[in-house]
Amino acid sequence: MQTNFMKYCSRTMLVLGLVAFMASSFLTSCNKDDDEDHTIRLESYGPMPIARGGELRFIGRNLDKVTAIVLPGNLEITTFGTKTAELLTITVPQEATPGLVKLKTPQGELTTKTPMSFSEPISIASLSPATIKPGSEISIAGDYLNLVKEVIFTDRVTVLLEAFISQSRKEIKLVVPAAAQSGKIAVSNGAEDPIIVYSEASLTVTLPAITEVSPNPVKAGTVLTVTGTNLDLVKTVVLGGNKTLTTFVSHSATEIKVMVPADTKAGKVTVIPASGVQVQSGAELDLVVPEVSVTPLVVKNGGEITVTGTNLDLVSRVIFGGNREGVIRSGGTAEKIVVGIPDNAISGVVRFATLADKEVAGPELTLINPVFRSFSPLSAKANGEITIEGTDLDLVVEVGFNGGVKGNIGNHNASSMKVTVPVGAKTGKITLVARNGTQVPSPVDITITANLPDITSYKEPTAVPGKILTLQGTNLLLIKELVFPGNITATAFGLKTDNVVEVYVPKNVPFGMAQITMITYEGEQGLTPMVFFGGTDPVVDKSLVFNDFDEAGHSLDWDNWSGVSLLVSDGSGISGKYLRGNAQLNAWDWKWIWGCNHDQLPKPSLADASKYVLKVDIRITGNISDEANRFQFRLNGRDSQWIKIGLRNTDGTWSTNGSWITVTFDVANDLKLTGAIGPTGDWGFICQPAAALDFTRFSFDNFRFQLK
Repeated sequence: MQTNFMKYCSRTMLVLGLVAFMASSFLTSCNKDDDEDHTIRLESYGPMPIARGGELRFIGRNLDKVTAIVLPGNLEITTFGTKTAELLTITVPQEATPGLVKLKTPQGELTTKTPMSFSEPISIASLSPATIKPGSEISIAGDYLNLVKEVIFTDRVTVLLEAFISQSRKEIKLVVPAAAQSGKIAVSNGAEDPIIVYSEASLTVTLPAITEVSPNPVKAGTVLTVTGTNLDLVKTVVLGGNKTLTTFVSHSATEIKVMVPADTKAGKVTVIPASGVQVQSGAELDLVVPEVSVTPLVVKNGGEITVTGTNLDLVSRVIFGGNREGVIRSGGTAEKIVVGIPDNAISGVVRFATLADKEVAGPELTLINPVFRSFSPLSAKANGEITIEGTDLDLVVEVGFNGGVKGNIGNHNASSMKVTVPVGAKTGKITLVARNGTQVPSPVDITITANLPDITSYKEPTAVPGKILTLQGTNLLLIKELVFPGNITATAFGLKTDNVVEVYVPKNVPFGMAQITMITYEGEQGLTPMVFFGGTDPVVDKSLVFNDFDEAGHSLDWDNWSGVSLLVSDGSGISGKYLRGNAQLNAWDWKWIWGCNHDQLPKPSLADASKYVLKVDIRITGNISDEANRFQFRLNGRDSQWIKIGLRNTDGTWSTNGSWITVTFDVANDLKLTGAIGPTGDWGFICQPAAALDFTRFSFDNFRFQLK
């Protein structure tokens, strides 16, 4: 075992010795080859990029044998800064261009693998002149300006290379564009990722200047002259009231003449060059106002005044007392106009306004009122005639009697008028109402003589069409006829005694608050107390009902989209459940009263909407304003015209006197919906009041269609 180990070690030592000998021989051989290699090699060159005029270095072997270096543009250089076997240096000439470099040697040309590139620091040294007018030539001095592709003025106004007048490494000349503004100038090489260099100094671009506007004040419709400097740069003149003018009467560097629009307002004059920079006048421009003299000073409504003075052609409106506007008659001149006095004017100062919002106060005018001197006879029956005497009675448009009724005016003139005593008149003053609303009472009371029943009350709170209305009072057996609103004479009666009369309300009576005319056997006429006429129409076709709030599987929990309604079942509805509002709405709150887009609610399908009306049973407690009454249907995803619901009162408010009534809308004419209406999409009822609304006053039931 030991003998084998010794043999193994001896052999290992022999192998290691041979390896060492061979390695020594190899290293010696390499050194010998290097000493004998005369190949010219280029290993690197730089720096890159390099500035023109900088030192370019070449590193390699046997470079001292290079005879010349050829730069792009066929620039051959034979003068070296340093020339050794490992290093060559040259100075890059200014005319050098990017590209591959060649080295000429006795062994042939060597070409670099990468192109030479340059560091070209574009710079701006100065701008000349420093203050310049658009359209003039400017010189930009600096270095490497030959690389510039665009010049950028404030505010982003660009001049491209092709518009330069001249360009060299040291200078660019170009024309300053009209839209340029004062500020720094920038130059760009126009690359995708551009080099942009800004000037240190700012360029001052000349602006127009206003020295005077005349005449001041100026008359609208005449020529205004603006004087100043560099006004030839102006593209737009702006006068008060934002009157923008781009067409001038004349235009030069020192003067602009413009026609002043009729509706120009007082204010500063602004001129704007192509750059958009606004230049204002120092003083405000004022507008000429008319001078007025008025005759006569005591006038009648419907009459005329004559106005004389100056600049009356500027007058666009004449405002009389009560803020009532008169009518300027045709044919007026700058010195004279004639103005019609509105019927509703009252005494007060007359004012003259122009389109320039200038106003001139004229004198105070006295509007004549009618004078009530007397009437005869001093007592009369309903439908009897009386004669009223006085002055200026031609101004009277209405004659009122006690009891809230109006007489019928017959033949009349300024001094006399015939009036028929109305049914319902009571003993008391007669009141003349003039065109302007002035009321003139009679000097004494008129006595109304009559042998009429005395109606004290109604048994029923509402007169429902087709049902009995019970009149209660005394002397009721005097009644021969009862004439309902709409001039409909009653034809059916029930019980009739001296204290009670039962009458069937005609089915076609108009809805709303009204009185019944009673006619006695002696031919005398009178009026019953006010009563509300109204009721609901029957549901003609149940298949056309699209919401009565009683459908199985259909709940307001699904359809109360805005949360402004309650489902109610308290016995006070038309039948079953009904919908009642429970919210206060602000002006322009947009709310769903109910909405549905699911299958549980039966929604009919109409082939031709123009053949149908839409009916809804509603109840309104109290009165709501006209502005707050603003509703809309949504059918098959289509919005109807905005509509009003209820009955309109004489004061413009809306109500149903707390009773249920049916309102009807023509689908095509009122709701503006035509064509087919399908059962899909959103269905519902919407409210968007134009004024605050107490929505708790409203109740709804039986939304339905019906064939006309």
